[in-house]
Amino acid sequence: MKVVNSLKSMKTRHKNCRVIRRKGRVYVINKTNPRFKARQG
Repeated sequence: MKVVNSLKSMKTRHKNCRVIRRKGRVYVINKTNPRFKARQG
């Protein structure tokens, strides 16, 4: 999982990426390709 300042670039890496909020943190996850994970930090 990458920790990035802006998730906009991570969201556009793959068409199935979703932005999800969990416990006050913002994540990008991808169900079809689980390698694409990022957290806004």
